[in-house]
This record gives sequence, structure tokens and C-alpha cells, in this order.
Amino acid sequence: MLKSIVVFILFLSVISCQNENEKVLVNDINNQWKKKDVQTFDFDVKDAQNQKNLMLVVRNNNDYPYSNVRLIASVEHHKKKISTDTLNFVLAKPNGEWIGTGFGDTKETIFQYKLNYKFPQNGKYSIKVVQAMRRNTLPGIEDIGIKIQNLKPSFINGK
Repeated sequence: MLKSIVVFILFLSVISCQNENEKVLVNDINNQWKKKDVQTFDFDVKDAQNQKNLMLVVRNNNDYPYSNVRLIASVEHHKKKISTDTLNFVLAKPNGEWIGTGFGDTKETIFQYKLNYKFPQNGKYSIKVVQAMRRNTLPGIEDIGIKIQNLKPSFINGK
């Protein structure tokens, strides 16, 4: 029951923080992220002519044993891979202090994935993320998500 309340509050906070120029999709990892568990985020692009910032959202707690997280992320359009990236993000300072924000043990960190990214065309897309750490099961990751920010078109010379 308590977990349902926490998930509901988290959902409300994500919804209330969004505006029309951004979309946030979050998957609950449940504190145990297995290497084979692909986190998939499906979304529609209706304005491919406009650039977007793609960000990765990581929520971790004190059970996470490392100061960084390695991920493999891919962008797919109609189940065809457009790009695949190996990413390494720092979650903690050298002294062990988490760099993310939040109250209590859970910290949220937002990392730049693709900036000023232009999707090739309108349609259905997926971003798939897997953990690439040495452990088969990664403790301490509560949620993983993506944040898609629509960038305003820039007008050069009045065009």
C-alpha cells in the first residue's frame, strides 16, 4: 500500500512539473536492474522539423554501490535502430556525496543524452536503455527515464 502511495505521489510530481514543451517518461526499476532488462520508452514525434534535447533521468538511493553508471542507449524508429550510444554518467562526487537532487535517500540526476537532436521524420520512436555495469543485477537504481524537451525554432534573418 505504501509503495502504491509513493508511486502515485511520484507520478503526480512528474505530471505537475511538465509543461507543453517537454515530456517525461519514467520506468520503475524497483531497486534491482538486471542487465537483460531493457528499459523502453515509446513516444510519438509530430514535429520532426524542430530540434529536441533528449535527457536521461536516473533516480538512485544509498544502496547504489558505485559513483557512476554506464548505460547503452539506442534510438529506434519503427523498430529499426537509428543510433546506439555507450554512456558513462557520474552520480557521486569523489567524497561519495551524491550529485543528484532530492529529499531523503533518493536522488534524481538528469544527464544530457542528445542535445539539439533532430529526428529524421515524424512517427513512432523508442529509446531503449540497458545498464552496462559489471554486475548482472544492479541495486540502488529506483527509476530510469527520459526527458524530451522541444526546442523553439530559431529564425535566422527573419526566415
